Amino acid sequence: MIYHAHSTGYGFSIPPGVPIITVSRNSLGYWGQWANNGLLYHLPNEISPEFCNRHLDRPIDILIQARKSSKYLLQQLAPALQARHHVYLLDQFVEDLPGLFNQAKLYLYDSAEYWATSGVTEGFGLPPLEALACGCQVFSSLNHGLSDFLDPGFNCHKIGGYALDYDLQRIGTALVHSQPLEDLEMLLAGHRRDRLLPRLATILTEINAFFDYQDRQPRPQPTVPGLAPWRIQRLRLESTLGKIRKKLGR
Repeated sequence: MIYHAHSTGYGFSIPPGVPIITVSRNSLGYWGQWANNGLLYHLPNEISPEFCNRHLDRPIDILIQARKSSKYLLQQLAPALQARHHVYLLDQFVEDLPGLFNQAKLYLYDSAEYWATSGVTEGFGLPPLEALACGCQVFSSLNHGLSDFLDPGFNCHKIGGYALDYDLQRIGTALVHSQPLEDLEMLLAGHRRDRLLPRLATILTEINAFFDYQDRQPRPQPTVPGLAPWRIQRLRLESTLGKIRKKLGR
């Protein structure tokens, strides 16, 4: 068995005999803490080739996806923007999402509130990366997996910047002056199939070798200690007692 990890924070543990493949470095760091005695790998999500810049006219100023959006974005920022710009609020399924991205100049995404309310994390955050691939400028939250690839000031803008008026000012400026997207092609290349398949092959080769090792053991048991809550408490107590002994010994 292999665990393919997206969102984190569900509260369950993974046995050390089950390798974990994570889609983001944020998830990799989480399982690096809570599955410290297991095998961990990083395999980013794929961006389909259809998500690309078609270099078309962009009649939509601002595209907002209602799903997972914050109340601030939907109830404050969006109405204020609608009074000034052509805003398209996407609240239903569309057949050609890459085509819609290619019609928009800016894409707004704010999922921090949604995931905080859910109690788990944004595992990867495909929509902002897909929008970037289609030539949109992106204003986004930076929670969890989004921080893997979004870089404010270089390939995106941070949404929810201090005040509504300041967001309106920055978005208005972005519509007039496009931000150069630094190293975008290099970023996207790491999420295309031709780069991911060799990476997946390496990961599966290592996992297969691990499973072979387990099969050769008469009674395979992990010998590297984990970080179960009871062990963490014991280590904290041992650390405190060690500090006390050190002070008393002076």
